Amino acid sequence: MSWKASARHGVREAPGGFALVQELLNTREVMAYSPDLLTGTDDAQWWVTDALGMWSRVSGLPAPTLLLSTADLRSLRRLRTAFENVVLAGANAGPAGALPPADVQVSLVPDAAGWVRVVPTGRGIRWLASALWAEALLAQQAGLWLRLKLCHNAHCRAAFFDTSRNNSGVWHDVSTCGNTANLRAFRERRRLSGNSGSQQIGLLHSPEPH
Repeated sequence: MSWKASARHGVREAPGGFALVQELLNTREVMAYSPDLLTGTDDAQWWVTDALGMWSRVSGLPAPTLLLSTADLRSLRRLRTAFENVVLAGANAGPAGALPPADVQVSLVPDAAGWVRVVPTGRGIRWLASALWAEALLAQQAGLWLRLKLCHNAHCRAAFFDTSRNNSGVWHDVSTCGNTANLRAFRERRRLSGNSGSQQIGLLHSPEPH
């Protein structure tokens, strides 16, 4: 099983229900070859139905059926931006200042074994927001949150789960975004080196002042 929006990027997926947060982030367009899934109700409805089905299976909790309106799409895009800012803040790359409160509610429900579970509450998009923030909180408590990252390629920004031992990954795919960035940096160094060499040659051949 794979989460559909994240599968478009071919990224490593976050474990369990935490992948729902990653899935929302990956609804953004995939460079030039796949659209933003939250711009039209058809794509958004397809995405949210599949994502909540996946979340229910991996979390073991029921998920409601959400029927999206145009206003819901605006709320989803704002929610996506909010999570992008939280992820960037965790990487010390976000906007300056405190982030706005999530303004959602959850229920704390003990199960038959006495374990307290965080259960989303609310209706419609507010339920989805509750589920997303609950998963973010659980991921932070489990020490997983800082492994969810946005690709450093500004034209990509795919959300990926970093599985490196020292949590040092910066590209969702080293063979594509990583190599592209390295090639760009190499060309820039060569350009600067060439300019520096030309200036030195010019100085060597400049006529002596009389």
